Amino acid sequence: MVRTVLGSVSLGYQLLWNQLRQFSGVQLFVGTDDSTAVDAPHLLSALGELWSEQAPELLLSVQSPRLLGDLLDHGPSNSPWLVVHESHLNDPVMARRVHQAHQRGIKLIWRGEPGARPSAALAPCFFRHMVTLSAEESLAGLRVSLRKHNGADASRTSRVTSPVLAKHIYEAVASRVLTEHCLDEQGAWAVAGWPMEDVLHGYRHQRIQPGHRAVVGLIEAIDADDSVEHIEHILSEEPILAYRFMRYANSAGLGLRTEIESIRHALMVLGLSPIRSWLLEQLPHATSDLNLQPVRTAMVVRARLMAHLLDAGDGDDLRREIYLCGLLSQVDLMLGEPLNAALARLHLSERITSAILGHTGPYMPYLDIATALESPNTHATRLLCDSHQMNLEDVNRALLRTLSNATPHPAKGLLLV
Repeated sequence: MVRTVLGSVSLGYQLLWNQLRQFSGVQLFVGTDDSTAVDAPHLLSALGELWSEQAPELLLSVQSPRLLGDLLDHGPSNSPWLVVHESHLNDPVMARRVHQAHQRGIKLIWRGEPGARPSAALAPCFFRHMVTLSAEESLAGLRVSLRKHNGADASRTSRVTSPVLAKHIYEAVASRVLTEHCLDEQGAWAVAGWPMEDVLHGYRHQRIQPGHRAVVGLIEAIDADDSVEHIEHILSEEPILAYRFMRYANSAGLGLRTEIESIRHALMVLGLSPIRSWLLEQLPHATSDLNLQPVRTAMVVRARLMAHLLDAGDGDDLRREIYLCGLLSQVDLMLGEPLNAALARLHLSERITSAILGHTGPYMPYLDIATALESPNTHATRLLCDSHQMNLEDVNRALLRTLSNATPHPAKGLLLV
């Protein structure tokens, strides 16, 4: 069997979040097998075929210096943004390639160690910097932010300047306050990754509620007599609401004679009128905290990826089920309780519970692969594909299709205030 270019690389990804808490870019980690040469123009062509014009910006973080050099040499000006790590610039040949790529119009992203910045000689070559703040810089940023929030006068605030600059990307920001400082106060282009643990820690003494926009969007869709497919789609993109809806559908008070194992089944059995009433009960408690949106979106991306990983011949019911498996695989993070306790309240198929709780069953390989892809450790993904006998090219195509089409779907605004 001839190996294609997408079968010759292993991928991973990290989402980049903007001020609206929507992902504005994807850092795609590209790993290679040292024994196999990868044709750079062919790789760019394959990525271009799968990356839609409406998709977020694509940043290629190539782990092989050889492939990075080829991409710098042969990439056209409309190539994906190329991430160049500071360590590669110690090679004079690579530095010259960076200069030449910049002159051809390729957008380059500098990336370095904590506290580092590009040299004055090379800085003009880079469209943006992907910065990891040192501990001292993080503390300085927090001090500036806290003084602003505490109403300190400008003369006192100016004594400590923020290390965060506008238009750049900040990576590995572990603090919610520092993330807000980067995006909301300093005008950073994006943060790479999200401080999920710190954001969720802020909800340790209260229940996280469904997103206000999702609840509104569902009510609007029902009022507009939208299709069941569209309503299912909106509901499936809000993990907490989907979880509560499954619990509601199986509640004793409804008196249904059959167990509900899927969102579609619940929509068909319950009918839209009682669902609308239930949604109106959720609305007063719904949250508008934008910092929760990246947490939800990351869960949805995993679910979509698992659905894309299924063979094309598999039916829609299986796709819905494996999507639900991916969506619920991290629901404990938002519920603040163990997964086994959370899932015990739902009537789920054995295929879902065995994959999430027992790491067994037919969905386990898909959950394994989808989880591994959320990391720069592309070698681990390659090993898992071999272990589960999954075709690496098919996995890469599923990932690219998922990321390319993962655009937000805001409510129409009729009920928003």
